[in-house]
Amino acid sequence: MVPAWVDGRLQPVGKLEVHQRGLRHKAVSVFVIDGSRVLIQQRALSKYHTPGLWANTCCTHPRWDEDPAACAVRRLREELGIAGLFPAFADRVEYRAEVGNGLIEHELVDIFVAETAPDLPVQPNPDEVAAVRWVDLYDLAAEVARNPEKFTPWLRIYLGEHMHRIFGSLVSGR
Repeated sequence: MVPAWVDGRLQPVGKLEVHQRGLRHKAVSVFVIDGSRVLIQQRALSKYHTPGLWANTCCTHPRWDEDPAACAVRRLREELGIAGLFPAFADRVEYRAEVGNGLIEHELVDIFVAETAPDLPVQPNPDEVAAVRWVDLYDLAAEVARNPEKFTPWLRIYLGEHMHRIFGSLVSGR
């Protein structure tokens, strides 16, 4: 169940129903960085929306009454086998985007950033992730602009509209 607003009231709603109805709902997104490099993931081909598209390090919906920071740590572990990182809150963003098959993401997203060393062990869960790669943030932004169809709508929005808010000092020096 996803925390979603129905008639102005937050309540638990099934994940598929949330996306079918385009309900505004809570979400968490994480970016793991090593200097100016960002870890991104290609969504598993079995995902019911945006399969095979590249996204930020991980993203999910928090459980009912789950703290967003705890959710970020949980999903790093569940999606990528990453342990020992404690992402810092970076910003809150709201967006609405069509994600295919008549489904809509309308998310109020708590965005977290976690800094790590280059030797971070990553063990993707094949049910969630098809591939991962490290890419320079500005190279990623350029790649998204050149080939938007290869990336999730939310990653396009984050980099196109909120990059400075999310990455702060990482982008202010360039």
